Amino acid sequence: MTEDRPMAPTLVHEPTLLLVDDEQNVLSALRRLLRTEGYRILIANGGEAGIEILNNTPVDVVMSDQRMPGMPGVEFLRAAREIQPECVRIVLSGYTDLEAVTNAINEGAIYKFLCKPWDDEHLKANLAEAFARRRLTEENRRLGRELADKNAQLETLLEERSAQVRHRSEALDVFHEVLEALPVGVVGVDEDGQIAFCNDAAAQLLSAHDPQLSMLCVDNLPASVSAPAPSPGRVVTLAGKPVWVTHTDFGTRSTGHGCVITLVPAAPSQASDA
Repeated sequence: MTEDRPMAPTLVHEPTLLLVDDEQNVLSALRRLLRTEGYRILIANGGEAGIEILNNTPVDVVMSDQRMPGMPGVEFLRAAREIQPECVRIVLSGYTDLEAVTNAINEGAIYKFLCKPWDDEHLKANLAEAFARRRLTEENRRLGRELADKNAQLETLLEERSAQVRHRSEALDVFHEVLEALPVGVVGVDEDGQIAFCNDAAAQLLSAHDPQLSMLCVDNLPASVSAPAPSPGRVVTLAGKPVWVTHTDFGTRSTGHGCVITLVPAAPSQASDA
């Protein structure tokens, strides 16, 4: 194995070309032709030497002769595909075993077949195209990895958000259960005057006024309850019992607005008719 590095500036990912041919004069001619193209050029004088390089060095494009002793070009390129599937594989040969080459192209082992003797500019253009294809493949892989990472991050975020929603839902269930268990009546009224919540204690006190508990609007409540109660509240009679009524506005620490009406048992001496 010998290596010829071009004088071009070093790239972050230096394009690497492996030339495989059993004729040293062909390798030398190709190296002279391509040394100014900006490629890192590796050469091997046969398929076995090429495989050794592929096993140890990342390669972007492989260009191999077809008729070589020991291992024909298409056989070598099939092995190259197994070792480095992403490398672009080209046959450059004056010997045309059409069936072998066609089969290799059809099965994906070979990207392109070029003939000897070659046209310099045509050869350079085909190599440039091969490297562009390799860069596109690498870019697609990079984007695929980025997409997979983003999807993983999104999945984690969704799991976290789902956990937050479950936690808030559980907390809301507990809150509702606590409100239902309170010995104090609680009625929640939204900014449109609709009753959003009425716990059991409030429902029992208000059932005498509306046995079906059909009130959906604060206007359906007894006037003594729905009318704003000046601080510290007022005592009314509900279901034959004295009840202390208070109104508390909310919305200063939330997006919702409205008021909470509390109905607290009062001493009989404080009762007044609703």
